[in-house]
Amino acid sequence: MYLLTVAFAALLLSYLVYCLLIPYALVTGLVDRPDARKQHNGEIPLVGGMGVFFSVLCVGFWVFPFTPVTLSIALSSLLMVQVGMLDDKFDLSVRLRIVVQLLAASVLVYLGGIQINSLGNLFGAGDVTLGWLAGPFTILAIMTAMNAYNMIDGIDGLLGSLSIVTFSGIAMLAAIHAQAAPLLLSVLMLAALLIFLTRNIGTRFSGLRKIFMGDAGSMFIGLLIVCLLALMTVPEHLVRFGELSAAIEFGETASAVRPVAVLWLIAVPVMDMFGIMARRIMKKQSPFKPDRDHLHHIFMRAGFNSIEALGVIILTALMLMVFGLTLEAFSVPEWLSLALYVAVFCLYLYCLRHVWRIVAWVRARRGIA
Repeated sequence: MYLLTVAFAALLLSYLVYCLLIPYALVTGLVDRPDARKQHNGEIPLVGGMGVFFSVLCVGFWVFPFTPVTLSIALSSLLMVQVGMLDDKFDLSVRLRIVVQLLAASVLVYLGGIQINSLGNLFGAGDVTLGWLAGPFTILAIMTAMNAYNMIDGIDGLLGSLSIVTFSGIAMLAAIHAQAAPLLLSVLMLAALLIFLTRNIGTRFSGLRKIFMGDAGSMFIGLLIVCLLALMTVPEHLVRFGELSAAIEFGETASAVRPVAVLWLIAVPVMDMFGIMARRIMKKQSPFKPDRDHLHHIFMRAGFNSIEALGVIILTALMLMVFGLTLEAFSVPEWLSLALYVAVFCLYLYCLRHVWRIVAWVRARRGIA
């Protein structure tokens, strides 16, 4: 009942926040205009991420206690949302965005103490502890996720749906390991993302004004995902949230999530980012140069429309997430889980290397010239 109450509060607040943000975006010019890469109709308000952030922040202040962990999450998220909003409006340089991402990740790591201290028993010879590398490694992981979710935001509903898959996986992991705080924050994000999706891909049915997530939202989502996953691998960070455990009726003590399990929750965005960056580097281009070679672009070249491409990608992400959760639930050895993940990644890279042959084969099978 407590989770339902919190989720309803986030749903209602998200709806009200967009009623304020959309007129603000239209007046200030915080909109996405069509160009050679962006093939949509008219000016679309870039307030999806701001709406998700503000609704989660407001409800979060109501339900979460004030601790260094919650303070660092709020400050770093606010920083990324502000910079993302400026990037949406003024198209900031890649170098400046990376500097701010580094600063925001450092706030989480060194102010909040949120660090990935161990990679788990990846090789069957005991836990791989990071020691003094824990901080830099966590910062790198946070920056990777922020850019992965930013780069995959290319068609209506993709970023929001992938985020829902990931936060659903986080909620399930949190429930399995009796971790109240990650479960509650995931439920807040899921509620806010559902309202966003009704305005992003459901406008033809609802009659609501269409909006996009924007860089503010994609970088905020990437940051929060790795932040939660890092917290879940070190449950000692969560001891101050005992009252939340009581409210959600978790009787047992929180246990740690094995680090390798989190890879399956973010598999599609991370694989897409590394695959695209590798192709750009092989072409002697900047790895951050925008193009139309992402996973959703490939599906659409193969003859799928945007809804079909969205469905296939989300189904793939959901299958990988469920597979990873199954490995975690049955305590499959971590080295085996990692080996399976690497095998999937290698298969993706192989397909990407031969993508035009695959596209031609799919088009032929679908009878497309």
